[in-house]
Amino acid sequence: MKKLGIILLFLALSTGFILADDNNKPAYQIADNTFFDPTRKEQTKDAYSFRVDYRLEVGYVQHWQRTRRISYPDMYLHGIRLGATFSFALPMRFDLQTGLLYTLVYGRNDQHWRSIDAPSVQTEYIRHRVLEHNLTIPVRVYYTIPLWKQLNLFFFTGPQLHIGLAENDYLQNNLSEGTKTWLESIGVATEPYDRMADQVIRANIQWGLGGGLEWDRYRLQAGYDFGLNNLVKHQKTKDQYMAEWGWFVSFSYKF
Repeated sequence: MKKLGIILLFLALSTGFILADDNNKPAYQIADNTFFDPTRKEQTKDAYSFRVDYRLEVGYVQHWQRTRRISYPDMYLHGIRLGATFSFALPMRFDLQTGLLYTLVYGRNDQHWRSIDAPSVQTEYIRHRVLEHNLTIPVRVYYTIPLWKQLNLFFFTGPQLHIGLAENDYLQNNLSEGTKTWLESIGVATEPYDRMADQVIRANIQWGLGGGLEWDRYRLQAGYDFGLNNLVKHQKTKDQYMAEWGWFVSFSYKF
C-alpha cells in the first residue's frame, strides 16, 4: 500500500507540472488567409472621392495681336485679369476647371505711313492706344503630382473663350491732309473708335497650356494661350488676318 501511495503521488505531481507548463505556452493563432488573397483591394491615400473646389484668381497678362495686311500694326497689350474658378475632381489626380475671368489690357504702338504730300519722307504716323475689355471662360484639364507634404506640382491644358466687350482705339493721327484723305478712302480709321463695333470679331478662341505649384490652398501658375481663329470681321483681301495670343502668370486661393 505504501508503494501504491508513492506511485499515485508521483503521477499527481507529474500531471500538475504538465498542466502548468501548458498554461505558460502562447495560444495558437489562426492564420489570416485574406493576407494572401490576391483579389483583396487596399485602401490607398489616392482613393478617388468627388469634390468641387472654388478659387479666387488674380494675375498679370500680356496679349499679342498678330496681324497681317490690316489697318493697324502688331501690338502688345499688358494688363490684369481677375475672377473666380471652380474645379471638379476626376479620378487619377485629374481635375476639370472652368470659371469666369475679367481681363483689362492696354497697349500703344505707332503705325507709320508714307506721306502722300511728300512721297520721299516717311515721318507721318498714327499712334494707336488700345484699351481692351473682355471676359474669359476657361475649360482646363489639370493633372497634379504630389511632391512633399502639401506641396504639389501641376500641369494643365485646354481651350478658353475670350468674349470681347470693347476694344477702344484712342488713336492720334499725325498726318498731312493728303495722307489722311487717302487712308480714309481705303478704310483706315483716323479718329478714335471701338474696333469691336465693326472690325474685330468678339469671340476669340484659344488653346492654352501651362503649369505651376500648389501649397495647401494657394496656387501660383503660368501659361500660354494660342489664338485659333481669325478675328478680322470683314476681310477686304483673303490674306487679311489677326489673331490674339498671350501668356499670363496668376495667383489663386481656394476657399
